[in-house]
Amino acid sequence: MTTQQRIPVWVKALDPLSQFGLVHALRQRPEIALISDAELAALHAQQDQRTAPPVVALVAVDALDANAVQVLRAATQRGCRRTVLIGSTIDDDALMTAVELGVSGVLRRTEATADRIVHLLQTAAVGDGSLPADLLGRLLGQVSRMQRHVLAPRGLSHTGLSDRETQVLRLVADGKDTQEIARELSYSERTVKNVLHDVTSRLQLKNRSHAVAYALREGLI
Repeated sequence: MTTQQRIPVWVKALDPLSQFGLVHALRQRPEIALISDAELAALHAQQDQRTAPPVVALVAVDALDANAVQVLRAATQRGCRRTVLIGSTIDDDALMTAVELGVSGVLRRTEATADRIVHLLQTAAVGDGSLPADLLGRLLGQVSRMQRHVLAPRGLSHTGLSDRETQVLRLVADGKDTQEIARELSYSERTVKNVLHDVTSRLQLKNRSHAVAYALREGLI
């Protein structure tokens, strides 16, 4: 594997022993190019950093407390475009916080072998995410509860579309015109037109066909 193909990784652990262990383990791997603080700052300062391979931050913490959150935010601010988190304790609140902070991969410390860490870094480098199966289930459960108890009563959804907008777009996708949609949903035609106008304006789309294509591609309907 050439140097150009290696994944640039910046390692940050909140305790010196974990920092040493991770750096020592990854230094042996030909897939990884470790990035120092100074090198990370230099890369971040470059004007063409978007064309360079994304730097992946590997952050190791005991719990996702205020210090850990600060490190995760600092990694993004310093130019790391992907983040992998290793944690000793990952409860539901910590999981949601990690996702909100843009973490794309999570691994428990007890499962953090060198091979698994490298695999997670490779997955993050290409823009994919990875969570242990039970954590993914818990995350989906939280999203479902949020939708049911917080968003739905306000007419919203986690997709960013309201229930009414989703219903209208689905009927447009089914080939129905404005009059048919209004009749089926018991809306006025003006209301249907306003809904479609709001969606296309907010998402900066060209027309109703573009809105449907976008919603289908993004999995919103």
